[in-house]
Amino acid sequence: MSPTKASDNTVNDDCQKKNTAPDDWCTSCYESCTLPKHIQEVALIQLRENESVRKQAISAFRQWISKNMDVQNINTDENFLLRFLRAKKFSLPMAQQMLLKYLNLRQKFPMYFMGLDCLIPAINELIDSGYMFVSPFRDSDGRRVIIGTAKGFDLRKYSNRDLGIVHIITYETLLNDEVNQVVGFTHFGDFYAITPAYITLFAPNEFATLIKWGEQSIPMRHKAIHLLNVPTPIKFAYDYFQSRISPKLNSRMKMYNSLSELHENLDKQVLPKEYGGEMPMAEMIRLWKKELLVNREKLIALDNMRLLSDKSIITRKTKAEVNHNLIAGFNQLNGSFRKLEVD
Repeated sequence: MSPTKASDNTVNDDCQKKNTAPDDWCTSCYESCTLPKHIQEVALIQLRENESVRKQAISAFRQWISKNMDVQNINTDENFLLRFLRAKKFSLPMAQQMLLKYLNLRQKFPMYFMGLDCLIPAINELIDSGYMFVSPFRDSDGRRVIIGTAKGFDLRKYSNRDLGIVHIITYETLLNDEVNQVVGFTHFGDFYAITPAYITLFAPNEFATLIKWGEQSIPMRHKAIHLLNVPTPIKFAYDYFQSRISPKLNSRMKMYNSLSELHENLDKQVLPKEYGGEMPMAEMIRLWKKELLVNREKLIALDNMRLLSDKSIITRKTKAEVNHNLIAGFNQLNGSFRKLEVD
């Protein structure tokens, strides 16, 4: 996809008031939203999605949910189900597993995934500080750009729960837009303000589990990750992070030592003015907070969903058990044939 003008990529009323063109990517972030023609083409090529496949998959997904005794109060809106189907390229069994893992992750770590309210004072302050927000512009591939600067995160004032909530609020809000579900996301992180003390926020096992389960459970298509100013003292943490993610995601991570190097791979227009763009960071944050408020009730409502049992979740262990039982069954069957031959 060729680079798009910043004025064509804004996604809020404020930009329209400044004589910029409204966002033509999606008319609404709700169920009635229809994908633009060029996004439908992307969905067909990359996700094998067309109208027939989409309708059949959603219908089958809903039927499965209605009959599944392990889940309760699941959101069956198209928008919600499509994020799992698109993340798994419309493989229904894989989308079902991802939903179960998503529910399990939320309940295993409620401190990070429950109560996603952007108006919580500590969360609101962190967003205002520029710790994490989303650019109002899409990059040349049509993706929203998630920006993290770690600025304003005072370890004496905020907790690991505050950090986690900000991240998940960001992701869940963006997933309410179907275009984002299709084209995926670009990440930009400036690690200049990060110190080794940040690592103490999480227990090692907890951090490893969140990384591994998060990639498997949160239906996001991470297409590019750009990291700037990674300090040498925490590069071992970066190496550890890389060891916990899939090779595919690992290959999409790039590190830079300067802005000029970064700009060779990431459009300046999507970045705050402080990083070479045109719009000041404070304005980007203000616009992002408006998006958060629009989606606030939807995020809070996620807490209504329940996973009553994790017995249906397939893990490496359960896969091994299934394979073992299959082999044992074949051996037993072969033994019966041999017995018949002797008889």
